[in-house]
Amino acid sequence: MSNGLIPATILTGFLGSGKTTLLKRVLTEAHGQKIAVIENEFGEENIDNEILVNDTQEQIIQLNNGCVCCTIREDLRSTLSDLADKRRKGEISFDRVVIETTGLADPGPVAQTFFMDDEIAESYLLDSVLTLVDAKHADQQLDTRQEARRQIGFADQIFLSKTELVDEASLAALTHRLKHMNPRAPQSKVHFGEVPIAQVFDLRGFNLNAKLEIDPEFLAEAAGAHAHDHHDHDHEHGEHCDHPHHHHHDDDVKSFVFKSNKAFDPARLEDFLGSVVQVYGPRMLRYKGVLALKGTDRKVIFQGVHQLMGSDLGPKWGSEKPNSKMVFIGIDLPREVLEDGLRQCLV
Repeated sequence: MSNGLIPATILTGFLGSGKTTLLKRVLTEAHGQKIAVIENEFGEENIDNEILVNDTQEQIIQLNNGCVCCTIREDLRSTLSDLADKRRKGEISFDRVVIETTGLADPGPVAQTFFMDDEIAESYLLDSVLTLVDAKHADQQLDTRQEARRQIGFADQIFLSKTELVDEASLAALTHRLKHMNPRAPQSKVHFGEVPIAQVFDLRGFNLNAKLEIDPEFLAEAAGAHAHDHHDHDHEHGEHCDHPHHHHHDDDVKSFVFKSNKAFDPARLEDFLGSVVQVYGPRMLRYKGVLALKGTDRKVIFQGVHQLMGSDLGPKWGSEKPNSKMVFIGIDLPREVLEDGLRQCLV
């Protein structure tokens, strides 16, 4: 990486989803990268038992293949800062960091660490949040645990493990459910942690780039659903008849997409988004957009996590007709309020 920042990946996922298996594979695979793993994990399922000798004196342990592991005994910020410091002094060498959070953790504060703290932001670049989902127990976990639903909302990439233990209809229903919660995270299956490294690192999920990947199937469905907006509560009356196996889960983590061919008034939009994150920030997990703003011929890219929001100028629109597309992922966000507010910011 030319700018010298250390890429960081957050690995989150349900208990028993195979995070440790995936990590071990990533650590032991000969990809020529030196990885520092930060374990924010309290519980039995710890890498230590398998590949590490648990040494209580030393917090940071170097493995024979050059990877580094450390267990967080204090806060993440100081661990990251300590690692970067040792790397600058040449005491340890690593190319990237993977933070494994506990199965019950909300990845939000972990992600925010990379933006809120100047020292961390000067050393690290948050690459992406990866969420592992145990296909066999996912429905039950999503039904009963909000942390599990939040982990889906935060994901830049979703890996489904144990898919061989469920039938095709259940898997299709699960991927459909996850898509409604998070239409911007691609989903792929993993078998026993076997994932091509290209699907794990350098995904640029947090990069402010002009690509806004939203699952096309979700967009098509959302377009079809608009006609039903006035009787949204009538879900059971056959609105989903095109998905015979689809049980409608009304999850609190939901996503919606706002699209417009008109340009936004920059000042009004900034005021509106500013007030939205003040009020709903804690419930806003991830949001991202590529916008057409009055007064510039370039795309404006913005994204945020909770209350933290950033924007950047992208490439010129060129031959493409300027348009705006935003995706919001959050907990019980008031969709109408947001959509009306955004419409009032259009020129």
